[in-house]
Amino acid sequence: MSWILQRTMNHSSQGGLAALEQQVQRDMEVLNLPAKNWVPRRQGVRDVVVIGAGMNGIAAAGALILKGIRNIEVLEAAAPGQEGPWCTYARMETLRSPKNLTGPCFGIPSLTYRAWHEARFGLDAWHALYKIPNQDWQDYLGWLQKTLRLPIRHGVTMRAVQPADGLLRVVTDTGEPILARRVVMATGRGAVGGMFWPSFVPGDLRPGLAAHTNDLIDFERLRGKSLAVIGAGPSALDNAAVAMLHGAASADVYVRRAQLPQINKGRGTGLPYHYGWGDLPDEDRWAVMTYIQDLQAPPPHETVHRVLRLGVDIHLGMPTQSVRREGDKVVMRFADGTERAHDFLIVGTGFLVDMDQVPELADFAPHIARWGDRYVPPPELVRHDLAAFPYLGAGFELLPRGLTAPPEMKHIHLLNYGAHASFGGIASDIPAVAIAGERVALAILRGLFREDFPKLRAELEAFDEPELETTPFFVPRG
Repeated sequence: MSWILQRTMNHSSQGGLAALEQQVQRDMEVLNLPAKNWVPRRQGVRDVVVIGAGMNGIAAAGALILKGIRNIEVLEAAAPGQEGPWCTYARMETLRSPKNLTGPCFGIPSLTYRAWHEARFGLDAWHALYKIPNQDWQDYLGWLQKTLRLPIRHGVTMRAVQPADGLLRVVTDTGEPILARRVVMATGRGAVGGMFWPSFVPGDLRPGLAAHTNDLIDFERLRGKSLAVIGAGPSALDNAAVAMLHGAASADVYVRRAQLPQINKGRGTGLPYHYGWGDLPDEDRWAVMTYIQDLQAPPPHETVHRVLRLGVDIHLGMPTQSVRREGDKVVMRFADGTERAHDFLIVGTGFLVDMDQVPELADFAPHIARWGDRYVPPPELVRHDLAAFPYLGAGFELLPRGLTAPPEMKHIHLLNYGAHASFGGIASDIPAVAIAGERVALAILRGLFREDFPKLRAELEAFDEPELETTPFFVPRG
């Protein structure tokens, strides 16, 4: 049976998703995909374990299978339909990117988001669409998982990756160790250090009086309450909007800057950056990183309109100096000396990058090369937060700081936000997710081919299929 989800040809309707799935099957057959498994089997060992079944995990797993690396497994902590941020802490109404995203489609038109949307909702709905609703994107990713029959185990949490005599041991909460030749960590934005919590906000305010934008927040508790939000990024504004939709009495967003950023320079990078960023000299990559970071990105205009429509107040030029608890209130003190009290605080300060704070990689963390180890920028471009990013190899693999690093470390591929400094947005943003999956799959393919070349060469020498047997020129073996 084909690896593509089979559908009976006598289905009552030839339209919709059933017809699209038949088209996917046809496209795969025409392209001779997936390739047959060519990697010599090792008893009790997976060739690749992918951690995470969100869009990056799908991109990596699908690309591997298409290339004939089929002895893989995908581990996902969440339940089906809850992978990634789209229906959990991503609280915008729609994706922030344009609708013409192809998604992790592997270059196959019938696997694109547009093909799925038209099949489910119709062509007119596609033309009327402005941006993709979060739930629809989540449903599309779930459809890809099923249609491609990816070998996913949901409800399994990875606890650690450890060296194991040339292999990697993946330790899970089920207690069973999984041995693998390669591990791909498709674990999202918060997986390289967790959420960033500013020092001027006491940590003991959580969870009763404060939360991070990426926490699971019970917004019903904020009904009739006064909310403060620190930060003007999209997530900060989206959380303020959701609080108002749940009946908060007020939401005040406090912004350090005197004006919001105006241009999203990241959207100006585009296709050549997606393919070429990782091959630029370090000084060029660093210069582009600092340029984009210093300018910051504005929240999407529809997000701003949403919060204004809901009555959220945005206060520019009001950096928060300190926060304290007074009874059941949160008191904000600002740089100008003024203070305001609120019932609850949401902190929108993004994610921390610190490989020493990734418990799953504790055995490797001291040995992982950072950008600060490999590149010294000119004084005016020193950025300590960027220097903390891991310095990755050409296939997203971890590289060593020194000679004492475990040799197995280079077989861990970081397909998450940790790759941002080395490769730009292809491992953390939607537009280039397919490029990231392809890049990591090709790197793994080349590595496995090198390691297994003696066996593959022996198979080549054993290949014995006479081509001329039916012709007068056939020479029987004597």
